[in-house]
Amino acid sequence: PWFKGWKVERKEANAEGKTLIEALDAILPPSRPTEKPLRLPLQDVYKIGGIGTVPVGRVETGVLKPGTVVVFAPANITTEVKSVEMHHEALAEAVPGDNVGFNVKNVSVKELRRGYVAGDSKASPPRGAADFTAQVIVLNHPGQISNGYTPVLDCHTAHIACKFAEIKEKVDRRSGKTTETDPKFIKSGDAAIVNLVPSKPLC
Repeated sequence: PWFKGWKVERKEANAEGKTLIEALDAILPPSRPTEKPLRLPLQDVYKIGGIGTVPVGRVETGVLKPGTVVVFAPANITTEVKSVEMHHEALAEAVPGDNVGFNVKNVSVKELRRGYVAGDSKASPPRGAADFTAQVIVLNHPGQISNGYTPVLDCHTAHIACKFAEIKEKVDRRSGKTTETDPKFIKSGDAAIVNLVPSKPLC
């Protein structure tokens, strides 16, 4: 037959096969970024009777364990994690990709909100950004975008208006090479490096 199957050569172990199932079985699972600092953007915060305040979110990097003293940025609220649960089962630790709820001491539901980021208060804790530089691609916009334009950005679970403080340069969408410095405006189809200033603390 014309189909000779497929082969993959890699340093871990070579793989070959003929079927889609074999191809799926040959995929190496990606390593989870457990060694990076803890970052857990909050998706929601619940008050559960008999337990207390339970923030919920997905671990992006690092590891969350009961007993960790976490800080919620950008509000800078520090507290201890009493327990960590996933699908109603207590966990000894939560790793990147896990959607977890965790019980925190002495913090009311009103103090926490969606968009805050939990991190380890002792190991490079998260902090709010006064400004940041981003590569922006304008897919579809009716007019021209110039300095001062203030769209709402969704960053992880945060939802905050950010002002285009300075459009630094236009770049080629594919190569990333600079095509124009200090452009007056950008429009649909353009990519640019822009300095953005959040209207309230963004983590």
